[in-house]
Amino acid sequence: MEDVKFLSLLAKEFPNKQSVVTEIINLKAILSLPKGTEHFVSDLHGEYDAFQHVLRNGSGKIKNKISEVLGEELTAEEQRTLASLIYYPKEKLALKKAEWQTDEEAKTWYASNLKALVMLCQDISSKYSRSKVRKAIPKEFSYIIEELLFTPSKHKTQSGYYQSIIKNVIELEMADAFIRELCFLIQHLTVDHLHVVGDIYDRGPYPDKIINHLQKQSSVDVQWGNHDILWMGAAWGSAVCIANVIRIASRYNNLEVLEEGYGISLRNMVNFAEKTYHSANQQFLPRLTKEDQDVSVYEKEQMGKIQQAIAIIQFKLEGEIIKRRPEFEMENRLVLEKINYDDLTIELEGQRYFLDQASFPTIDPDEPYKLTDEEQELVDALVRVFTGSEKLQAHIDYLMQVGSMSLVYNGNLLYHGCVPMTEDGEFQSFEIDGQAYSGKGLFDRFEKVLRQAHTDKEVPSRYLDYVWYLWTGKYSPLFGKTKMTTFERYYILEKETHEEYKNSYYRLRETEEGCHAILKEFGLEPGHSHIINGHTPVKEKKGENPIKGNSAMIVIDGGYSKPYQSATGIAGYTLIYNSYGMELAVHEPFCGAELSVKSERDLVSTRRLVFKEDKRQYVAETDIGRALQKQIDDLVLLKTYYETKQLIERY
Repeated sequence: MEDVKFLSLLAKEFPNKQSVVTEIINLKAILSLPKGTEHFVSDLHGEYDAFQHVLRNGSGKIKNKISEVLGEELTAEEQRTLASLIYYPKEKLALKKAEWQTDEEAKTWYASNLKALVMLCQDISSKYSRSKVRKAIPKEFSYIIEELLFTPSKHKTQSGYYQSIIKNVIELEMADAFIRELCFLIQHLTVDHLHVVGDIYDRGPYPDKIINHLQKQSSVDVQWGNHDILWMGAAWGSAVCIANVIRIASRYNNLEVLEEGYGISLRNMVNFAEKTYHSANQQFLPRLTKEDQDVSVYEKEQMGKIQQAIAIIQFKLEGEIIKRRPEFEMENRLVLEKINYDDLTIELEGQRYFLDQASFPTIDPDEPYKLTDEEQELVDALVRVFTGSEKLQAHIDYLMQVGSMSLVYNGNLLYHGCVPMTEDGEFQSFEIDGQAYSGKGLFDRFEKVLRQAHTDKEVPSRYLDYVWYLWTGKYSPLFGKTKMTTFERYYILEKETHEEYKNSYYRLRETEEGCHAILKEFGLEPGHSHIINGHTPVKEKKGENPIKGNSAMIVIDGGYSKPYQSATGIAGYTLIYNSYGMELAVHEPFCGAELSVKSERDLVSTRRLVFKEDKRQYVAETDIGRALQKQIDDLVLLKTYYETKQLIERY
C-alpha cells in the first residue's frame, strides 16, 4: 500500500512507461560520467580579492587546462593572455581595445580568442550532462553557446556553420558580451562543488563580499567556524558576541565592514569611547598591514579607544555568563575580580603581575561585572542595530541554509575546529541542558542549539550563552583550547600568561590511530576516507606538514588571512578532489587583479598529490550517484507497475 501511494505521486511526474524509460536512460547516463571536481577552502577571513581570484582561476586548473587543450595551437604568451581574459574578461577587453590600431586587428583577435574559448569550454563541459551545462549557460546566449559547444569545431561537415556563428557574433558587435559570458561559464564549470571549511568572517576587510560571491555559486556548503559563530550570535542579539565582533574589527582596521558593508552605525560607540578614554593603551592600537599605510595617527588612536572601551564591556558581559553558567567551568576567566585596583596588579594561578598601561574608568571594584548606565545604554543600542541589519540577517540566514557543524560528503569528513579529546584519546564529554555529549553527538547537539538560536524570536535567546561558549569554551569543537587569553594579551607583558594550551586533539590528529578513531566516530571507514580540517594555520615555513595521520587528515588553513602569512609562509591552500584523486594547491600571495590583467601575472600555486585513485571515479560512486541510483530503483518499480497494470498509464 505504501508503494502504491508513493508511486502514484511519482506517476504525476512520469505518467507513462515511455517517460519512465527516458528518465532511467538519462539518469544511468549521468552515473557513467566522471565525478565532478570539488574544491575545499578554509579560513578566508574576509580576504575577498584572493578568494575570488582562486575561484576565477580554478585554483590553477584553468591555466593547466589551457596548456592541455590548446598547448599545440597557442604560444606561451598567448596562453597567458587567454588565462588573463578568462579570469577578468571585462578588464582585459578594455585593455585590448586601447591597443588595437585597426578594425581588422580587432576582428582577428576576437576570432582567435573566441575559437580558443569555445574549444576550452567544449573540453571542460564534456564531463557534465548536457542538461547540467544548459542550466549553467546564460539565457541571453543559450542558443548560440549550445550550438557551439555541442558542434565539434573540427567536424568537417559543420565547420562552415561553426565559423559563421563566430563571424556573425563579431560583425553584430556582440563579441564583448559573448566573450564575458563564455569566460564566466568556464569559471563556473571548472569548480563543480565548493566546500568552505569555516571562518569567512573577521580580520580581512570583505567577508560580506565573500558571502555575496558564494550566493552566486550553484553548489556550495559551509562548515561553520568559530569566527562565523561569533557573527551569528551578534546577528541574533548576543551582546557579548557583538562586543567581540566590534573589538576584532577595530583591532584589524575593519570597522568599515560593519558601517558600510552591513549598515551598522557605530556613532554611539565612537562617542562613548572618545568620552570615556583620553588615550588608547598601546596594546589596543590596531594591527595594520602594508595596505593600511594611509591610516592617520588620529584614526589609529580612535580605533584604539573603541577597542579598549568595548573590551571592558566584553569582559563584564563574559563575567555575567560565567557566573550564571557554572557548567561551563570557566571561573578562571573571571579576571576583573582578580585585579587589585589600588596598585593595578592581578593574581593569576598564584602569580602576581603588574598591569601595563591599565585604565579602568568604568569598573566599580565592588561590582566589577556591572555595566554602567552609559555602557548598558550603548549595549542596548548596539543590539538594536545588529539585529536590525537586513543584510547581516540575510547573510546569516544563508549560512544557516548551506552550513553545518560538520559534514560527511563523498566519503570525507569536513569540520572547522576539532573533536575534543582527552589525554588518553577518548572523546571529551560536555553537558548541555543536563545531558552529556561527546564526539559526533556533541557536534550534532551544538548544531541543534544553533538552529534553535536562529529560529528563537526572543532577544536575547536563551540559547545564546552556548553560542558564546562555542567561540571561547575549552570543550568547544570550534575553539579547542583551555582558555582565550584576550585580557592577558592586552594588559600583561609577561608572555607566559598569553599561552592558550590546545586540546589533546591537536596531538592525536598527527597519528593515524587518532584520525581513524574520529572517522569511525562519524561512521566512516578509515583507509579511503579523509578528514578535512581548518582553524589552525599550518606553519609551512617551519616545516609543518598539512597532511597528517598518514594522509588520513588534511589541514587546509594555509593563511588566506594576511596577518597569518608571516607565520605560515604561504597565502592559503585549496584542496582539489576530482575523478583522478586528491591534490593540495599551495598558494603564494595574490598579486592583485590589476597585475593579473596588465602584466598577465597569475596567482602562483604549487601542487602536492594527496592520493591517486586506482581507477577514475565516476558519478555512480559519489553521494549524488547513490541518490540517483535510488531514483532509478524507484522508476524501475514504477515501470513494473505500469507493465502489470497496477497503475494506469496516462498520455
